[in-house]
Amino acid sequence: MTGNENLLGQADADAQETQEWLEALAAVVEHEGPARAHFLIEKLIESARDEGVNIPYSATTQYINTIPAEHQPRYPGDPDMEIKLHSFIRWNAMAMVVRANKHTNVGGHIASFASAAALYDVGFSHFWRASTPEQDGDLIYFQGHSVPGVYARAFMLGRLTEEQMDHFRQEVDGKGISSYPHPWLMPDFWQFPTVSMGLGPLCAIYSARFMKYLDSRGLIKAGDRKVWAFLGDGETDEVESLGAIGMAARDKLDNLVFVINCNLQRLDGPVRGNGKIIQELESGFRGAGWNVIKVIWGTHWDTLLQRDKNGILKKRMMDCVDGEYQTFKAKDGAYVREHFFNTPELKALVADWTDDEIWALNRGGHDLFKIFAAYKAASEHKGQPTLILAKTIKGFGMGQAGEAMNISHQQKKLDIDAIRRFRDRFSLPVPDDKLAELPYLKFDEDSPEHKYMMARRVELGGFLPQRRTKAEPLAVPPLETFAALLKASGEGRELSTTMAIVRIMNTLLKDKQLGRHVVPIVPDESRTFGMEGMFRQYGIWNQQGQKYVPEDHDQLMFYKESKTGQVLQEGINEAGAMADWIAAGTAYSVHGVQMIPFYIFYSMFGLQRTMDLCWAAADQRTRGFLIGGTAGRTTLNGEGLQHEDGHSLVLANTIPNCVSYDPTFQYEVAVIVQDGMRRMFAEQEDVYYYITVMNENYEHPEMPAGAEADILKGMYAFRKGADKDGPRVQLLGSGTIFNEVIAAAELLREDWGVESDLWGVPSFNELARDGHDVERWNLLHPMEEPKKTHLQQKLAGNEGPVVAATDYIRMFPEQVRSQLDRTYITLGTDGFGRSDTREKLRHFFEVDRYWVTLAALKALADDGLIDRAKVAAALVKYELDPNKPNPVTV
Repeated sequence: MTGNENLLGQADADAQETQEWLEALAAVVEHEGPARAHFLIEKLIESARDEGVNIPYSATTQYINTIPAEHQPRYPGDPDMEIKLHSFIRWNAMAMVVRANKHTNVGGHIASFASAAALYDVGFSHFWRASTPEQDGDLIYFQGHSVPGVYARAFMLGRLTEEQMDHFRQEVDGKGISSYPHPWLMPDFWQFPTVSMGLGPLCAIYSARFMKYLDSRGLIKAGDRKVWAFLGDGETDEVESLGAIGMAARDKLDNLVFVINCNLQRLDGPVRGNGKIIQELESGFRGAGWNVIKVIWGTHWDTLLQRDKNGILKKRMMDCVDGEYQTFKAKDGAYVREHFFNTPELKALVADWTDDEIWALNRGGHDLFKIFAAYKAASEHKGQPTLILAKTIKGFGMGQAGEAMNISHQQKKLDIDAIRRFRDRFSLPVPDDKLAELPYLKFDEDSPEHKYMMARRVELGGFLPQRRTKAEPLAVPPLETFAALLKASGEGRELSTTMAIVRIMNTLLKDKQLGRHVVPIVPDESRTFGMEGMFRQYGIWNQQGQKYVPEDHDQLMFYKESKTGQVLQEGINEAGAMADWIAAGTAYSVHGVQMIPFYIFYSMFGLQRTMDLCWAAADQRTRGFLIGGTAGRTTLNGEGLQHEDGHSLVLANTIPNCVSYDPTFQYEVAVIVQDGMRRMFAEQEDVYYYITVMNENYEHPEMPAGAEADILKGMYAFRKGADKDGPRVQLLGSGTIFNEVIAAAELLREDWGVESDLWGVPSFNELARDGHDVERWNLLHPMEEPKKTHLQQKLAGNEGPVVAATDYIRMFPEQVRSQLDRTYITLGTDGFGRSDTREKLRHFFEVDRYWVTLAALKALADDGLIDRAKVAAALVKYELDPNKPNPVTV
């Protein structure tokens, strides 16, 4: 584009008229300000559209900095001092990775922090506040691959030792520091796990939103705290990275700042070699409603941009694609002169410049002044979240070892020549004879440099990152609070365990001390779970309140949104709801106030859909309840394959600090939730709970006396069979299928004269973990009396084979097989779910009372306790077809 063309490439038919319009606009800006100019332009566009002029919407601006040089604020620090400090940090970050890989293969990354160093340093020096007794600090979601620079700064401030630096990624012996931000591994240091790309941006958005939630409900004073999220341009290809940006704008999260490091490279090559990732991201975020600030060119470009009277430089900047920009920085000044300034007019702009001066043309993401201007504008912006797009060079300073090269992300070793060039590039005090040692650099505590670093952090409240591990404990109500759930539901009164969990939540919400700390979270199925009553009573949180009269306003349980609402209703958005739950479940650490989140969802759309977030929640030491509703393969009749869950509890057991249960009766739910609250919110144990509940209604018995402790351990005596001679079996079950097991006990007695001892097993997972613990203890203590597992203790003295049936795949109850020294048969729902009635589904998957009875008879026959003819007779009596297709394969 030249000065005689518009953005559509159209020629200017009347240059004089165009100039008059431009002069008029300049006069308005000068005398009445940018806001007035903006208003007039919008009115002109509106009027033109009314006249039928087609004006396509464009969400992009020119490929230049959003903040012009003349509008930059004064830099408040000592730039020369800071550049010196930043150079030391760069060196230490590089040295840590290279030293760690001299004799190991633990890996690490140099190039990412090399590109982002200035972006972090300006934040640490001038913006990011730590928590103080007067005010909690800002929240920083660090990009995972850039953490060597965070460690390097912490080392220079005395927070990490040289031994820790030398044990980067070597943690088993307790001396090292983690590869990425991991609160589980460094609980006093890292706040947020971010290296599973896409999760950091998503969780940052919901963290900013939850801060607004807590503030509007009077639980904290958010003030002007900010959430800063750092991510790479390649990371934006992850759908989670951009999936919630519309919500952030809709909820006006002006406490949120995204900083995208646009070094134009992902792990293997260019992010958009044939395009322009900065323009693409600007369009997407601006279109979603964000305030966008571009930091593309550094200070050295300002003179050339001032010379560019006809717009030819801006046009060239726009025409170049990212693949070219990457290549320019992999070459030298002569190459840039030849290939960027590639017309006589462009060459004339730099005719009086040397190749070295051209090579020194810097990118905005490496320029302290440009970064500071952007950060300051973002910090002061109101009414919208802000995106900063900072253009950098991947591997900046690595030279021929990886600067702007496709190989840079994998570089973790540098030869002596590359190290020497790195030293020279940043003027570092490392003599030639020490280069191979890669010594860490540090200033004396009484040096001006160390004092400057400390002063900046003291002014901002202290060290970052840092993590709070405890908050004020909550007074958890005793089990007697839920006494009604411990009794029988009453003859003919049927209810579901979903109703039980909702009753518990309502009881807690009404608690005068605890109620305000409860956070009900639900996707777009509240009525499925019987939670619509909470809308009217507690309100759905919306910081804009409710600007409309709801369609159902004349009903008792109308849809009520409120600025002080307590329910978080996320719509059809399980990932967002999970991020909400993480924000609530870590409020004790992030905000110093404990919240009790209950996130209830279709179990099939929980762990399976958001397992990465479940794992991140574990890493972040989240505390709270995940409630898998309509759980099990056969309880959700009629919905079909993608709705019916037969494996979420198996997934739950892969998460080390997730405690999981599959209760059958309301008293089990009450015991589990009450003890979970004690562990998480009174004793502040870093675990979370996954509890499955069902929408199937049936009568609930009274809790067996003294069963509480055994329920929590995973297995309790539900009912003993008659004490008489004859064949006997031990029947185990969980969830709704335990009712089929109970019914099978009656069939075994009435039809076959077999007595059964019935065992409720609300957690095969807890039994399995107990088994592993006991097995390990016995392995390590060969000279001591072997311990018995809880399962073994319960079954001791109870004769007969064991049959276990659940609504989950057989792998779930199979976990305890090694603990048994007798015949053990498991029934489960392996295979794809399908639509039908519960009765037909349970017959199809071979877990109903007739199949449990058949399995028990077969186990007795295998043990020689009954004749095999009885097994054959049972097949006939219960019309069980031996040629029935296997549910696993059909």
